[in-house]
Amino acid sequence: MNVKEKLLELMNEENYKPSKIEEIMKFLDIDYSQRNILESILKEMEKEGLVFKTKRGKYAIPERLDLVKGKIEFHSRGYGFLIPEDSNIKDIFIPVSGMNGAMHDDTVLVRVTKRVDGKSEEGEVVKILKRANATIVGTYEKNKNFGFVVPDNKKIHQDIFIPKGEDKGAKTGMKVVVRITKWPEGRRSPEGEIIEVLGYKGDPGIDVMSIIREYDIPEVFPKEVLKEAEDIPTEIPEEELKRRVDLTNLNFVTIDGEDAKDLDDAVCVQKLSDGNYILYVSIADVSHYVKEGSHLDKEALKRGCSVYFIDRVIPMLPPKLSNGICSLNPQEERLTLTVKMKINSKGEVVDHEIFESIIKSKERMTYTNVYKLLEENHEELKKRYQYLLEDFKIMKELALVLLEKRKRRGSVDFDFPEAKVIVDEKGRPIDIVKVERNIAHRIIEEFMLAANETVAEHMHWLNVPFVYRIHEHPDIEKLIAFNKFIHNLGYHIKGIEGGQIHPKSLQELIRQVRGKSEQRVVETLLLRSLKRARYSPEDIGHYALATQYYTHFTSPIRRYPDLIIHRIIKEYINGRLTEKRQRHYNRILNDIAIKSSERERAAETAEREIEELKKVEYMANRIGNVYKGIISNVTNYGFFVELDNTVEGLVDVASLEDDYYHFEPERYILIGERSKKVYSIGKEVYVKVVHVDVDRREIDFVLAEEEKDNLEIGLAEHKSAETYIDTI
Repeated sequence: MNVKEKLLELMNEENYKPSKIEEIMKFLDIDYSQRNILESILKEMEKEGLVFKTKRGKYAIPERLDLVKGKIEFHSRGYGFLIPEDSNIKDIFIPVSGMNGAMHDDTVLVRVTKRVDGKSEEGEVVKILKRANATIVGTYEKNKNFGFVVPDNKKIHQDIFIPKGEDKGAKTGMKVVVRITKWPEGRRSPEGEIIEVLGYKGDPGIDVMSIIREYDIPEVFPKEVLKEAEDIPTEIPEEELKRRVDLTNLNFVTIDGEDAKDLDDAVCVQKLSDGNYILYVSIADVSHYVKEGSHLDKEALKRGCSVYFIDRVIPMLPPKLSNGICSLNPQEERLTLTVKMKINSKGEVVDHEIFESIIKSKERMTYTNVYKLLEENHEELKKRYQYLLEDFKIMKELALVLLEKRKRRGSVDFDFPEAKVIVDEKGRPIDIVKVERNIAHRIIEEFMLAANETVAEHMHWLNVPFVYRIHEHPDIEKLIAFNKFIHNLGYHIKGIEGGQIHPKSLQELIRQVRGKSEQRVVETLLLRSLKRARYSPEDIGHYALATQYYTHFTSPIRRYPDLIIHRIIKEYINGRLTEKRQRHYNRILNDIAIKSSERERAAETAEREIEELKKVEYMANRIGNVYKGIISNVTNYGFFVELDNTVEGLVDVASLEDDYYHFEPERYILIGERSKKVYSIGKEVYVKVVHVDVDRREIDFVLAEEEKDNLEIGLAEHKSAETYIDTI
């Protein structure tokens, strides 16, 4: 047991009271000559939030002092909430006066100062453990002797003071990146220096660049990383070919989107005479090329994942690997890690193997072409892929069997409408088209789910260090609040009275709302009521998938957790996962899981913000157009309307001039005082675009019942998804 562990054990003892360092040395029988070492260990533990040092210089476990560790989630008005690390502790409200210099997303310790109704709690920040916003993106405003930066992120409500000479030549109205040099204290704002001038707000590309910088997504690979990538041979060594299982004779294919270049999974199916299926899922063996501790490895961990924007991809690995030697390009031999599964007619995996292999993908298929082969009987494509036609039919058959098995056990599948924003060469949005998921998407989804589950269960029973993809049970109070909302729409979560909701109950609710006008809002609010899936070395199961075992194994080109678990699997297969290596992984996996989850969230948020930005930019050029939409949410200040292209805007209650409208929160409706006219979720309306604020990402509509004749102005600009897919 190391000193850290001994200290934690001591401080967790029932009889332990907050003690000074001299007393701790006596308790642990540590010689006075070792005081400096002990002091540095305690300081390190303080920074990690493992111990807390009181004003009197005494040390204790934060929990024993009623302190809660977590991250601050700010509101634009200055108050916020502590999101505790311990998911069993409820969020704690932090008023403006209780922030004590904390900023959005900082990791802090909070003391609860007030309890309201025995449920909600209020607190104050007592220690800032880790700052989250070393750099901030915003708009520069220059004065005579100083300047300040207004952050783009509205959750950072303080402007950043820029002293004279620290502005890097920026002018008023420019987007800049500022490094914090002095953190806020009391009423004093943070202070900083400008480290990068991006350009004037409104210049082409600056909007996207600002979001990329805000979420710290590195675009350029360091020279040493690119050098390592260039030094990787493009030919597979003969000895590597000899030692692996040769699957090059099998009909492997990749199935991806039209514009995908990083092809990391290939599949092959066979149907046996006894009715069972053999499914091969072969994944690019990135770990063969990206060695632990290399520059490539460190950069991949730093990035965490590839980020997919509307007009570009920022990859986790350099293109030489992501689009080259690691990508499962057609008719090229590639090193892979394969899961071979025997699956019965009920969708159960009755036998499996995991091994290192080599494959040669026969075709680079697209979702569109596989769909046309299976559902449209496309004659030209049938001729082109005649030798694979029976394979695709078996794939469809097996995918539906696997889907049915997931449904039986209660797996929750959301069905949100997806849209693709089309931009020109300058990044300007020229169209928004809906993208429909089809049977080809389902095939790959089900096959990847099966592989991920199989690998997770296999490694779980080996009882070795691993990274799982987990999804915790939802907070029952959030589901009760959600259930009250859907009650007004005529729905109910079965079994909620018992306090433990099986995912099958949520699956049934989704089945009931599917195809109804209220589907979008019900699914959106349900998703918000659930916890986020994340990475963890602890296998606690995946609630939404209704499975005890799940991981991310299938995308090592674009996700770091997949890469690290490939290493662990290969070390086990080859007898190299010694006790020493297991101790090594036990030390590093928790940090990797946390960092990967954080980078995943940053990537998702950046992707979503850029998509929203481009949607708003698109609508900014359509002031006066009339559209048909559905009311997606109702509030006391108006209602939101979602158009068929997934764009959403607000009809302000003040614009409803035919009556005085009052909000009824229990029923989520606006009702006319005199006319009793009701605006409710799911109601179809016609709206006109009257105002768009690109900076605030806001679109304002007014009702346009009398202007249906102008409707084609708005709708004629939109191609169908099918038309768009046919053109690429």
